[in-house]
Amino acid sequence: MTSSATGRFEADPSWTRLPHAEPGNRIGLFGGSFNPAHSGHRLVAETALNRLKLDQVWWLVTPGNPLKDHSDLAPLSQRLEQAAALARHPRMKVTAIEARLRTAYTAETLARLKGLRPDLSFAWIMGADNLAGFHRWQDWRGILNQVTVAVVNRPGASLSPLYAPAARAFARYRLAEVDAPLALSMKPPHWVFLHAPLDPVSSTALRATQKEAR
Repeated sequence: MTSSATGRFEADPSWTRLPHAEPGNRIGLFGGSFNPAHSGHRLVAETALNRLKLDQVWWLVTPGNPLKDHSDLAPLSQRLEQAAALARHPRMKVTAIEARLRTAYTAETLARLKGLRPDLSFAWIMGADNLAGFHRWQDWRGILNQVTVAVVNRPGASLSPLYAPAARAFARYRLAEVDAPLALSMKPPHWVFLHAPLDPVSSTALRATQKEAR
């Protein structure tokens, strides 16, 4: 398979399968490059899983984020294996389904998944550091109009992202944190900001450390 964003990559075809879910399940979609996956990612996923009362969280490991530099991007297979080693939980699934769908943008991925599994309820999960630039995502308004969006706080991003363009534009659709378990039963648009313990680890810092060690 090939990706216009990252060139040729290889991965076990089993990684690109749609994870199994029973009709009516509540699924959190946690997308990213995971370059590399780390404990902060796991904390975000666990927070959403518990606070939204999800049946599963699917880690969507992307072939390549269109908004990020790919010069330091590890092979997809390596990032999948690292994510799977970290997300060891019976209700967390790691997948490269976007490689099979050939969707480069979140809005496209959501539309395809909702079409493939209209019997599931989806939520999009992201760290608060991504909310600051969310208005630069393709069709970001469409994302908010398609699914619940759950934003989990991250170090240095617990307050300022709430003043980001997307947060301001959809301020009246923000749910109280105590109502998070009800979110997937409600019709979008709506989003919720979830507070959690802060883990200072970041992919950027880990890559810098790896470079220094070479």
